[in-house]
Amino acid sequence: MERTLCELFPPEWLRDKAKETGLIKRERKIDPVIMFWTLAIGYGTFLQRTLAGLKRNYESASNLILSDSSWYYRFSPELVTFLHECVSHGLEHLAQEPNRTLSDRLSPFEDVLIQDSTIIRLHEKLADIWPATRSRKVAAGVKVAVLTSAIASGPKSVALFSENTNELKTLKIGPWIKDRILLIDLGFYKYQVFTRIKENGGYFVSRLKSNANPLIIESYRTHRGRSIDVRGKQLQDVLKNLKRQVLDVEVEVTFNRRAYRGKEKKDSERFRLVAVYNEDEDKYHLYITNLSTDLLKAEEVARLYGARWEVEILFKELKSKYALDVVPTSNPQVIEAFIWIAILTLLISRKIYTIIRRLNPGEKVVRFTQLRWGTVFSEKANYLLADVLEYLGLDTSFITSLRISFSEALDPHVNRRRYTEEWWA
Repeated sequence: MERTLCELFPPEWLRDKAKETGLIKRERKIDPVIMFWTLAIGYGTFLQRTLAGLKRNYESASNLILSDSSWYYRFSPELVTFLHECVSHGLEHLAQEPNRTLSDRLSPFEDVLIQDSTIIRLHEKLADIWPATRSRKVAAGVKVAVLTSAIASGPKSVALFSENTNELKTLKIGPWIKDRILLIDLGFYKYQVFTRIKENGGYFVSRLKSNANPLIIESYRTHRGRSIDVRGKQLQDVLKNLKRQVLDVEVEVTFNRRAYRGKEKKDSERFRLVAVYNEDEDKYHLYITNLSTDLLKAEEVARLYGARWEVEILFKELKSKYALDVVPTSNPQVIEAFIWIAILTLLISRKIYTIIRRLNPGEKVVRFTQLRWGTVFSEKANYLLADVLEYLGLDTSFITSLRISFSEALDPHVNRRRYTEEWWA
């Protein structure tokens, strides 16, 4: 396992990237390879979340005692850039080694992608750098935007924005969407976005806004009996009297194209609208998509959208297992470093998750969920860190660790009065 991880992030690549980003300007006590693995694996729910704790991990790994300043000095913009480059490298690697395959129903597509974001609350001192939305009492927050891949079983891209950034600005549609299905929530609801996806050869599924009222052009299903003819009617007028289990129709929407030379142009586009009645909630769930009836049935469109839950699981894993939202500092560089460290931990966890799934094929693999694996990984990460360091030729014995830790047990306040010293030593 440790060999596989060191092939994912080779020592030579880490050293070169540390020099390239300016993290290491000349050889000193801080070794970028040891620092990388200490940060990437020594940071989990049951491990260290503070600079002091990470420093102790590094000292144990490197068999060196560092001054506080030499360690804290490394949490700089250069470290943030270095960690960001490592995340990009890991994302690229995961994308090249698919973990899962799509079902036969989705075989015409390259991948299913899910775009979403989560918020990390920050100290109010950071309001100028990462302002929060006006509707919230808190002053600052980071929006972590993630594009998740079903094939890679993990993130495909990650970006950081201030909390008040509109969701639409976190997603740039381009040729990359061709032959892929994108599942998006109402934060990305805009007919211009849907049209760009369609024009770039991609596909999407989104919930329909509650106040949307497109014109119904054609019905894809015929119904027996005295069913109403929905063609030529507005959606909201039809929903009032709808008795069907499923409504599957073609609709036309109008919207403004992006302004050009100060002028906006009206345009229209046709999409597929699916309404599936939910008996538990006693209401229709409505979706808009450009997936044709030949590709997926109406009920399948609804079930596919339910797969968006996977990105929520990813955020839960990041926060509950790898402490993504634990940032007890107002230092911007440390905050960004901690965020990228949590993402790196996730990528390494998913890499091992992929290996274990391949080694254990069969029916049980379905029950081998990412979130439950995240619990195991975070609990055992310290053993994995020791194995990786040993593979790199470092002494990770308990005696060595204890010797390094001895210095940490000394009270730094040399002249502080200790009330017991008068009576016993």
